[in-house]
This record gives sequence, C-alpha cells and structure tokens, in this order.
Amino acid sequence: MKSMTCRELGGACDQTFTAETFEEMAALSRKHGMEMFQKGDAAHLEAMEKMKALMQSPGAMQEYMAQKKAAFDFLPED
Repeated sequence: MKSMTCRELGGACDQTFTAETFEEMAALSRKHGMEMFQKGDAAHLEAMEKMKALMQSPGAMQEYMAQKKAAFDFLPED
C-alpha cells in the first residue's frame, strides 16, 4: 500500500488516500473531488479548473497523469 494526499495528486487539501495501485489512487482522488464539488468547496473547485485547463491542451493531461503515476511508483510501501 502507498499513500498520497489530495494536494500531491493535484487537489486542494491534505486528505490522505491509500491504495495498492495508481489506478486505485486516482479513483479515490476522483471520488473525493466529486464529493468536494458537490459541497461547493472553493479550493477544490479552483483545483478542478486547473485540471480542466490541462485537458484543453493535447497531451497535457496524459503527461500530468504520467508524472503523478511516476511519483506514486517512487513512493515507499506504507
């Protein structure tokens, strides 16, 4: 198991997610993001706008996700 915070994954807070794989980690982050979106959390909405901007540039989101996966892969096991 490895742990990353919302902020480390591009979000806006220090909530910690723990998962076996990066794909699981990304799913936990997305779920948290949707919860914060529904609550109207301003900091998370701002982080989502930055993600949305990344999606406008071809390949930028894939590169961003590859960087986050590399960071996950580098982490020690909990």
